[in-house]
Amino acid sequence: MRFLFPAALAGALLLSSCSRKSANQTPEKSAPAAGVPVLVAKAAEQDVPVNIQAVGTVQAYSFVSIRSQITDKIVKVHFSEGQEVKEGDLLFTLDQRPAKAALNQAKANLERDKAQLVNNRLMFERTSNLFASKIASQADYDAAEANYQSAQSTVLADTAAITNAEVNLDYTTIRSPIDGRTGDLIVKEGNVVKAPDDVLVTITQTRPIYVAFATPEQYLPAIRRRAAETTLPVTTFAPGDTNHLAHGELSFIDNSVDTNTGTILLKGTFPNKDNILWPGQFVQTTLTLSNLTAATTVPSQALQTGQDGEFIFVVKPDDTVEVRTVTAGVLYNGLQVITSGLKPGETVVTDGQVRLKAGVKVSAKEAETNANSVLDASS
Repeated sequence: MRFLFPAALAGALLLSSCSRKSANQTPEKSAPAAGVPVLVAKAAEQDVPVNIQAVGTVQAYSFVSIRSQITDKIVKVHFSEGQEVKEGDLLFTLDQRPAKAALNQAKANLERDKAQLVNNRLMFERTSNLFASKIASQADYDAAEANYQSAQSTVLADTAAITNAEVNLDYTTIRSPIDGRTGDLIVKEGNVVKAPDDVLVTITQTRPIYVAFATPEQYLPAIRRRAAETTLPVTTFAPGDTNHLAHGELSFIDNSVDTNTGTILLKGTFPNKDNILWPGQFVQTTLTLSNLTAATTVPSQALQTGQDGEFIFVVKPDDTVEVRTVTAGVLYNGLQVITSGLKPGETVVTDGQVRLKAGVKVSAKEAETNANSVLDASS
């Protein structure tokens, strides 16, 4: 029994110590629950263009294959490959000696036959007088008249031969029919060209220039309606070169829909004064149908889709979120137009929606915006 007493005494002391500690300890207040971290942005009011985007192909405004109209030898080339030329600029000179000889021969024939015409006219007048005096026979009169008319026809033929020779001489100088840029010189100086088979060079007109692109046929009614009301602007740029926008206008709507692809072919005409566009180039093309004035916009990632349709989480003044059903419009450069259900200035959640539901408290942080992410509607 004496061995149990120290153990009992130790237990009593331990219980007494714990009781005093519990009595002297004050309870701590529980920390408030932190809100769900989210990124937010303000709904903005701005003008937004209604665009149709497509990949287009640059096409030359005009394309000409230069051919010789006579078979002859090239004696001089007056341009360099790839050179820009103007309408009327001299491109080739062919051997002019055969054409000049033919022209001189035709002129000589004309002078000879004019003299013969004068002689036949005098003979006809003389025979006519003799026939009137009953001295010349009817046969003599008819022969003189026929010779005179034949000489007249010969002179007319000689005149036509001179004109033909002058045309052939003019064909020995080949000039540019359009303003444009020359391509590869196919037939070099010193070669004989065969008319009209041989192509000497090609010229493409690049100022102005076309951009052809196709859009789904569902846009055709709106495009036709807007094109009848006003000129529709078209902008384009080469992939990866957004700093060099080319501006033009819609100039062509094809007369039928492609039944294989369900698209309609369109063309925009661009002045291309700075030669940004090049024939055969693939470009990103934007056709602007209209502009929405004072539209409510939010970053596109704010819009969510659920079983009941599209909605947005809106942050209320007490830092709780509200599920707001909205109607979405067009998408433009990362901005979503909201046509109903939201007002400019309201705060919307752009990231972190997975953990949210109506009434949840959030810890909001403004999302970083890129000032260059939205192009000006007028550009």
